[in-house]
Amino acid sequence: MRLGLIAGGGRFPFLVAESSRQQGHEVIAVAIREEADPAIEQAVDACTWVSLSELSKLIKAFRSQDVSQAVMAGRVQHKQIFSGLRPDWSLLKLLNTIRTKNTDSLLGAVAEFLAGEGIELLDSTAFLTPFLAKPGSNTKREPSTKELADIEYGREVAGALTGFDIGQSVVICERACVAVEAMEGTDAAIVRAGEFSNGRPLTVVKRAKPNQDMRFDVPVIGPTTITKMASVNATALAVEAGKTLLLDRDELLAAANEARITLWGF
Repeated sequence: MRLGLIAGGGRFPFLVAESSRQQGHEVIAVAIREEADPAIEQAVDACTWVSLSELSKLIKAFRSQDVSQAVMAGRVQHKQIFSGLRPDWSLLKLLNTIRTKNTDSLLGAVAEFLAGEGIELLDSTAFLTPFLAKPGSNTKREPSTKELADIEYGREVAGALTGFDIGQSVVICERACVAVEAMEGTDAAIVRAGEFSNGRPLTVVKRAKPNQDMRFDVPVIGPTTITKMASVNATALAVEAGKTLLLDRDELLAAANEARITLWGF
């Protein structure tokens, strides 16, 4: 396959590129200038740089390389939509067709636009099944009774949060919600929670949306999440098994075990 890769920030696009090429696919990347790591050029077979606002250029790049299937991988911060970008004509028309500019609406509209141009957007984890969280304990330490109680409560709160497509993560302390994630992202929400916890143990719960579209915006955690948790005495991290991607899995789990943080898949 000649696979298109829409590359945002972080390690996610590198994992897709590496795994896809190991399976014999040629990877043609369109990298988002505001987000992607320049090193992505060395990880793929061809790379074109576009601004987040240049939807027409993205289509042209894939067409020139005969790409008909693509994966969207990597961070594109939602706040970029409000950062003064000047959309090209294709993106402007697309934005005018959607009623609410939340993540599902925006990326869903982009996926439909790509399909109309002959480019099928595949599940973003299609080549990364081994990196998905498994059910139960993913680390050496299992959650305590208190942590399990916070996880259950956090699942309820996070379910409401994802239902409105606001964020994916909540931070819980003694069955009280200390922080919810919005546009700032999970790691920033964790740090903010630490400002209110007075050193008490925190539990982080991250879950997929009720009808999660696996083509985009799947829940992702990485080693940085563990570092942020350790800095605020967050001792438990619960994620949705089979739908949450563990970036740099070995490094992440080693860091969690060293910090005595339990990672639980529900």
